[in-house]
Amino acid sequence: MIEYTAEFIGTMILILLGNGAVANVVLKNTKGENSGWIVITAGWGMAVFVAVFVVGPISGAHINPAVTLGLAFAGLFEWGKVAPFILSQILGAMAGGYLVYAFYRYHFLATEDPDVKMACFCTAPNIRELKNNFLSETIGTFVLVFAVLFINLPELEIEGIGYAKVGLGSLEALPVGLLVFAIGMSLGGTTGYAINPARDFGPRLVHAFLPVKNKRDSDWSYSWVPVLGPFTGAGVAAGVYYFVHWLA
Repeated sequence: MIEYTAEFIGTMILILLGNGAVANVVLKNTKGENSGWIVITAGWGMAVFVAVFVVGPISGAHINPAVTLGLAFAGLFEWGKVAPFILSQILGAMAGGYLVYAFYRYHFLATEDPDVKMACFCTAPNIRELKNNFLSETIGTFVLVFAVLFINLPELEIEGIGYAKVGLGSLEALPVGLLVFAIGMSLGGTTGYAINPARDFGPRLVHAFLPVKNKRDSDWSYSWVPVLGPFTGAGVAAGVYYFVHWLA
């Protein structure tokens, strides 16, 4: 249970700090109002850094169902733990989403734009073209999972690894934080780079149920993109990872 609890806590921290950065930039009357995209992407990178540093030694700090699935597809994580890890991540993301709302409650009240309010919970495309949006999430998550697999490489025995605990330790926290910062700066402009199904789905659920004043619908017609896109990218990353080792 300690691994599942760590995934819950790590994902909660990720969403609290990541969506907290979004709220600080886009909501009215905050200290960071209108400070821009670089603050948001840096905030998400540091959110990953803190979450991985805290829970990495316990659970491997997947904090992302796409990472969990990618590791399992690559043969580096036990399939029996996949569902409990993903459930823990979604619940942690929901808790983080609620904490962002509680923290910035009066700034939500001061903000009129319902799209801005929803952006503090989940992603939305700037140009709504679902095939391209899906491709954006797939490519962004491919970069994330492929790089994470190689960040882990020095600690792994590819042959005969069995089902050891696999993921990130505290030493990998900064490289992975910088990786997420780079993805946001380079590939985040189309969809807001969910690259994490729990990061989008959990807070979107919270947005749907919370009594946010003057909120819009939660855009469930788009919600499949930041879920299936990352899972697809993770699967492709695992396949390419295997292919690279086959060539070697």
